[in-house]
Amino acid sequence: MNVSIIALILIIITSGYVMTFVNNANAIAIEVRDQEGRLVISSLEPTKNSNLFEPGVWAPPILTANLIFLFLVILNYKKGLPVTIKKSIKFIFEYEVSRKVALIIVVSLIAIYVIFNVGKIWDSEEESWGDYEKAVSQAKNWSAFRSISLNLSSELRIFLLSISLNIFGNIRIIPFIVSISLLVMTYFLASELSKKRFAGIISIVILLQSNLFLRYSVSATEDNTWTLFYILSLYLVYKKWFLSPLAYGLSFLSKPLTAIFLPMTFFFIYTSSLSKKEKARTALLYITTILIPVVIAIYLYRGTSFDPNGFWTGLIAFQIFLRFDGLILVLLLPLAIGLFVASKKGILHADSLMILITGILWSAPLLAGFAEITNQAYRFVPLIVFFAIGFSILFSNNMNKQLVTKNFVTTLVSLFTIVTAFVSVILVIFPNLIQIIYKLF
Repeated sequence: MNVSIIALILIIITSGYVMTFVNNANAIAIEVRDQEGRLVISSLEPTKNSNLFEPGVWAPPILTANLIFLFLVILNYKKGLPVTIKKSIKFIFEYEVSRKVALIIVVSLIAIYVIFNVGKIWDSEEESWGDYEKAVSQAKNWSAFRSISLNLSSELRIFLLSISLNIFGNIRIIPFIVSISLLVMTYFLASELSKKRFAGIISIVILLQSNLFLRYSVSATEDNTWTLFYILSLYLVYKKWFLSPLAYGLSFLSKPLTAIFLPMTFFFIYTSSLSKKEKARTALLYITTILIPVVIAIYLYRGTSFDPNGFWTGLIAFQIFLRFDGLILVLLLPLAIGLFVASKKGILHADSLMILITGILWSAPLLAGFAEITNQAYRFVPLIVFFAIGFSILFSNNMNKQLVTKNFVTTLVSLFTIVTAFVSVILVIFPNLIQIIYKLF
């Protein structure tokens, strides 16, 4: 039996053992909000009688799902799975649909989304986020001739909101169209990377079930423009490589936060199935057109000093902001392990999805610790997209063992992803454990 599997089983069983004997904690929950009224984080300081091993509400389903996953892995490793189950699993992973059927399903899914969410555009209640009035004011006053500030503010986003408000008469129309486009783009990227239309359909279904995606899909305050253009930039690496930096630039102009995604983009190019020449010219174009403004943005947005409190609280942003996205909480660790196995089997872009997921998870503590930027829930929407595409990669037909880069870098990425996912899940199971880490450092 694989040593890593044994270790993971022991850790999960130990966690369950501890949960059985813990008492109810007596802790005080302190909600901290910024000046805009948005949740920032809760206090790291434990009360006198607080129980650091008090399980969170998601502990039972996470432990149950992971134990079932490990049990099936062990049975498969020991060749103990029933033939019927093996055939069913094989059928699901090899299943594909025709172009016509895929088109009908995708259109139907988007139609369902539109029917149930279009009414939010004309919702009489204003958005509850504090930045809403600021967004409306910026949209009303946007001008093509006004100077762009040196802090590289979200000019493209404001421009699109201005069109939505001043031409269509409602500031939420363009954000709604952007979210529809994000669904379509997620399907195309998943289909392109996996070479299966069925995998693309799976990615849309996962994205549509996300509470976080639906929450911001019709929001003018925190729209999905920056996520859409970033996903488009990855798709264009394969389709029109010379346009990929342009799409990335549009994402950057929608939200300068995309600057921290640049290393992830380079890794995506590095692990792609492009030829060495194509990789070199794509990377060179990114370096010459994108790297300089991104470096400037990082320099301007850097904090004056490192904030350890912000860094450690950023580690639990995952469990706070995705507390209603049970699918991601429950399956994050199995997905990380599944992508690792897929990578070893030669499935292309399993490595890329691992680094994309890990990059988003680490963006919260890094932004809070080094850039002094408060964490917000909408910044985890790309994580939902990458999770959806990553899950679809497990059904991939895009396999070429000769193109797999079996070296130190990809191995390190795989191990780092699994460790990151494991830590994130443990902090969901035992939310108060962050207090121990905070005190140690």
